[in-house]
Amino acid sequence: MYPVSDDPIVYFSEASVFQKHNLVLTKVNLSISKGEFVYLIGRTGSGKSSLLKTMYAELPLIEGEGQIAGYNLRSLRPDDVPFLRRKLGIVFQDFQLLEDRSVEDNLAFVLRATGWKDKVLMKERISEVLEEVGLFTKGYKMPHQLSGGEQQRVAIARALLNKPGIILADEPTGNLDPETSNGIMKLMMNISENGQAVLMATHNYNLIHKFPARIIKCEEGTIVSSGNSLS
Repeated sequence: MYPVSDDPIVYFSEASVFQKHNLVLTKVNLSISKGEFVYLIGRTGSGKSSLLKTMYAELPLIEGEGQIAGYNLRSLRPDDVPFLRRKLGIVFQDFQLLEDRSVEDNLAFVLRATGWKDKVLMKERISEVLEEVGLFTKGYKMPHQLSGGEQQRVAIARALLNKPGIILADEPTGNLDPETSNGIMKLMMNISENGQAVLMATHNYNLIHKFPARIIKCEEGTIVSSGNSLS
């Protein structure tokens, strides 16, 4: 297992999270270490997705301190956002794959968009991430030819392409059955054990019981640490 680092990859101090002009979360104090797995829980509308969007700079941070993957979110310029997102892996509930191209072409599209040019190196990296998520033989398939669990594994492979320091996963098992969800969770835990932090928003408390890890909760307009317990 990769040792959890004392050097935080995510750090927020007295931060406020806004959706447009609406205050969603206040007094956000949070630190996530490299290689740590953390659950983000809370009711629908409690601010989980807004916090994640602030981390990947879809929402600006305008009050308090916030840093992720070496980037200061308060002083982040628009030109810096693509470079920040190369340091992050983002996984959504609905996969967001390009339906008109194969798995390999989905991944190649991301590599080209993030500055890769050497076709040999691109092919090698695509093979590496597909093997990591257990889809080494499925690169030629179209997304509609895959199960929901396989499509989410492609989405995770896409998030891993640029070797990010942290994976931000917003309800990655939300559209999946329990058995498939367990497989995705084992994969996400393995990613964390290999040294990449994982912050996973979820409503699925059964998974938290099966795969215990540190929990933070969006509650009453702020976030609180719940340790490793849902109570």
